[in-house]
Parts: sequence; C-alpha cells; structure tokens
Amino acid sequence: MPLPSSPRPRPAPMPPTGSSVRRRRDGGARAMHLPVSNEVSAGGIAIRVEDGVAYAACIGRRNRAGRLEWCLPKGHIEQGETPEIAAVREVAEETGITAEIIQPIGVIDYWFTGDDRRVHKTVHHYLLEARGGSITTDNDPDHEAEVAEWVPLSRLVQRLAFPNERKMAQVAVTLLAPT
Repeated sequence: MPLPSSPRPRPAPMPPTGSSVRRRRDGGARAMHLPVSNEVSAGGIAIRVEDGVAYAACIGRRNRAGRLEWCLPKGHIEQGETPEIAAVREVAEETGITAEIIQPIGVIDYWFTGDDRRVHKTVHHYLLEARGGSITTDNDPDHEAEVAEWVPLSRLVQRLAFPNERKMAQVAVTLLAPT
C-alpha cells in the first residue's frame, strides 16, 4: 500500500495499559490524566556496500537513565515536508550521510509519556542508499545523537535497542539478501 504524501492526523487510540503506564504514589494512573498529542517522524536505514559487505548508518543516544541506546536516525517531519524528504534530511543531520531513498520499509507507532503529556508517535522508515558524506553527529541540530557508526548490516538487528526498529532492520536485511 503506498504511503500518503503527507501525514494525515488521526484520532489517537488509548495507550496500552499495564506496566507501560506510570503510576503515581497515590495509586492513580498519572498518564491517564495527561493530554495526548500525536507526533509523526521519518527516518531510515542508510546502506553502503564496501568490499561486498553492507553497512548501515546507526546512531547512539543517551536515554533518561544515561545509558547509550543504538537506534535508527529519525526525526520530526517539518512544515511542508513529505515523510520521504524528512527521512533524507534526518539521516543527513544525525549521521552526516547524504542518501537517496530506495524504497519504504515500514511504519511503526508507539506510545511514550513525557512530563506533561502522553505521545502517540508514528515513524515512517525507508531504505536508503548512501551517496556521500562522512559518518558524524556534528550536524545534529538537536544534539540528541551522541555517536554515529557504520554497523555491518548482519549485526544491525542485534545492535538496535528497540524491538520495533529491529523489525525495520530485519526488513532491510531481507530486502538486501542475495537471491
């Protein structure tokens, strides 16, 4: 199914219940009383091949606990951008790599709770071919990416911190597997 050329707002479903909902000391579900917002982002897996080995550009960010988590480059779609344009821009900003989209690989969505709101986030992922640049986080305007590395595609699934991004990496591995 083709992706829409621009994100379309939709009503946010209720977040999952259980351990993902933060509980206040008084036993109330704090998250249930927070306003809900929708965010749409785009990013992807930029690939280069060197000596017959495929590598993917990957970034490391610190989580709230201070641990480094490896993830795919991605970010918010800015006013007037399509998900495709945002994906190319975000990959360049967070990794220093200029790339072209080969094809879409999937859309993921998840919930998280911030200090003042619950967020339903949708992320459009693309498979990209690296065309130039040097791997670096120096151009990340938000300074969220602490480190960027070329990771062998064969190890990308194991390197990524989040299950939904590991699924996107598995799609890329499958698409790029020799036939």
